[in-house]
Amino acid sequence: MTKPTFGFLGPPGTFTQEALLQVVDPESADLIYYPTPEEVILAVAKGEIGQGMVPMENSVEGTVNATIDALGFETDNLVITNEVILAVRLHLLGRAGTNLSEITEVYSMPVATAQCRRWLREHLPNAKVIAANSTAEAAGRVAYEKGSAAAIGPNLAAQLFALEVIERDVTDHPEAETRFVVVGREPAAPAGRDKTSLIVFIAEDKPGALLEILTEFSSRGINLTKIESRPTKRVLGEYCFFIDLEGHVKDDIVSEAITSIEAHVAKLRLLGSYPRAIGRLDAERLARRARSAQARAGSE
Repeated sequence: MTKPTFGFLGPPGTFTQEALLQVVDPESADLIYYPTPEEVILAVAKGEIGQGMVPMENSVEGTVNATIDALGFETDNLVITNEVILAVRLHLLGRAGTNLSEITEVYSMPVATAQCRRWLREHLPNAKVIAANSTAEAAGRVAYEKGSAAAIGPNLAAQLFALEVIERDVTDHPEAETRFVVVGREPAAPAGRDKTSLIVFIAEDKPGALLEILTEFSSRGINLTKIESRPTKRVLGEYCFFIDLEGHVKDDIVSEAITSIEAHVAKLRLLGSYPRAIGRLDAERLARRARSAQARAGSE
């Protein structure tokens, strides 16, 4: 029997691989890495792999534009089928015996180094920061290249490339999280706690155009968890909107809202409905609701 294939932003040792291992058993699937999020997504679109895991957004740096643009503008046959929210712990990695004072170059992907700006400024002010496609690629370069270099990455990268952790938790934001999504060609069934993602292209740039869309959600009590504008890549000043909302497209109320919105816009593309992951903020909200429910029950 042929194993299912999953692509991920690699090489092995990235946070993306770590996120993928939360939803896929590596013993029952073939895992294939690609150097960029775009290549993962295009490989799924072409049928080279069954599904792919890519980073979607970070709580510090925001949306991963390469991912959202590839989904929005380079494919039209893919949907998001799952998501994972991962706490981000970044460490300074180096070859055995490397001292902090010796480091002249620091490799990592821009999203990672951006989360460590203050730490780098205070501890390695003279080190050159060099961009890599992923934290694992950065670790690999440090492991196999000469010179007093270090990488910023996770424990998994240190283990895979036999590097030492020179300094732990070098991020400026210890509570940072990254959201990853699985993309495929078959939509996910309702799970009971779902999220829907879509792209909306405004038909005419006029006052109230966005409000017309938002009203369709608010009038039905649908909570939007994210709304972000992106250039359409066609004309300067022309934008589309990426929207995340609570609920599944098969829920009557969500389906009604989407149908109504289509009458107001030039184009609406459904990016998928899928099980919603619980991040730190969601966990805090659920805890508050549980405490409120207990308080109400105690007063009755």
